[in-house]
Amino acid sequence: MSVKCLNHVGIAVQSIDDQRAYYEGALGLEFEGYEDVPSQKVRVAFFRAGDVRIELLEPTAEDSTVAKFLEKRGEGLHHLAFTVEDIQSRIESLKESGLRMIDNEPRLGSHHMQIAFVHPKSSFGVLTELCEPDSKGHA
Repeated sequence: MSVKCLNHVGIAVQSIDDQRAYYEGALGLEFEGYEDVPSQKVRVAFFRAGDVRIELLEPTAEDSTVAKFLEKRGEGLHHLAFTVEDIQSRIESLKESGLRMIDNEPRLGSHHMQIAFVHPKSSFGVLTELCEPDSKGHA
């Protein structure tokens, strides 16, 4: 079961609005819009960079994992997200190979995708997200 592609790069930020001009103006990336993800207590903004998105993550609550990340590490690279097929089987396969998962079951993420995170202690310090687009192909 191989990864299909890099889906997006997640970047933790204090304020999407403060950084939007950099990604849209200075870099010339296509702004795709905002989305609130209440289950993760974040607001996200996506920018298209060819076949990959840049996802800015802004916490909407002080107890969100992104807020804790920002407190500990500051703004910057948060995670890499890869598109996979059959995410549940992929989770089971990774667990069987000895990797530690944050999510043992897929959960709903942005763009109607099912997502699950591999714990960074099992992925050499890089938080890794698995994404499976919904049946309508949203990714």
